[in-house]
Amino acid sequence: KDRFLPSLWLHLAVLVGLYYLLRWYRETQVVSHLRDKFVFITGCDSGFRNLLARQLDLRGLRVLAACLTEQGAEQLRNQMSDRLQMVILDVTKTESIAAATEWVKEPVGTEVWPGEVCLWGLVNNAGILLPAAPNEWLTKDDFSKILNVNLIGLIEVTLSLLPLIRRTRGRAVSVSSTAGRLSLFGGGYCISKYGVEAFSDSLRRKLSHFGIRGVLIVPGKYKTFVFPDNRQDVLEGIWRRVSPGVKESYGQKYFEDYCQDFHGLSAKGKENLSLVTNCTEHALTAVHPRIHYSIDWDSKCFTFALSYLPTPEADFILCHML
Repeated sequence: KDRFLPSLWLHLAVLVGLYYLLRWYRETQVVSHLRDKFVFITGCDSGFRNLLARQLDLRGLRVLAACLTEQGAEQLRNQMSDRLQMVILDVTKTESIAAATEWVKEPVGTEVWPGEVCLWGLVNNAGILLPAAPNEWLTKDDFSKILNVNLIGLIEVTLSLLPLIRRTRGRAVSVSSTAGRLSLFGGGYCISKYGVEAFSDSLRRKLSHFGIRGVLIVPGKYKTFVFPDNRQDVLEGIWRRVSPGVKESYGQKYFEDYCQDFHGLSAKGKENLSLVTNCTEHALTAVHPRIHYSIDWDSKCFTFALSYLPTPEADFILCHML
């Protein structure tokens, strides 16, 4: 027995080492002809998607960048090579998505395979956070505003472009959040990210028949424009319109504490956005991408562990310790 246990642990360590070595080897393999591959990215005005567009452009891929505003498009254009192509896209409007889909067909239809409309990758990254507040302070329109961008818009863009990706057996990448595992605050954001997780899972399982890889990027807290500079004004606007009865029940101190906690989320955000864009680049360029990319310790350990705790214990930690 004394000899058996060390031998068992040695064999186990060797197997674990071989597993990680094999995984490393598979993940270092890169798809061929990157300079001929088109990638469509939504929400390139700022944040992860803006940096990702520039990063993929430097890597040599043909970036098709969708921005919400002309100002965002112009700023990005000044930072990119002549290979970049841009389009204005509002993911909440069906006609805008249809127009962008037709626009995508022009460059990709003649440069991958003559006569074929083909797109290698789609990165769904458009998203908003506000309005976010205790649910009782919000209206149906507040929820709809976020869901239409973060979830319904993502679904419609994906469905519109899937026929173009199927021919290349390419990649459909969606950016979620740790809020897709734990509902940390009220409003539509966490709900939308739960929906993105579910949609991505169902998409991946059904598209595997066609060789399309569905990938989910799960970052933790980062300092991006999802926390806008006017967030305090937004929160105060929400509080002003709350009914007198509800406002009396919560009280002014509750509102002030909520604002402080919400600003704390932004203050704790990491500044190195390349942690996220590097994983997204790998999802698009690796022969064997991962199914889920948990970017940091927020998503790998803390949030993951909390999401698997018994619900009463998770509620206690989220309500009293965070």
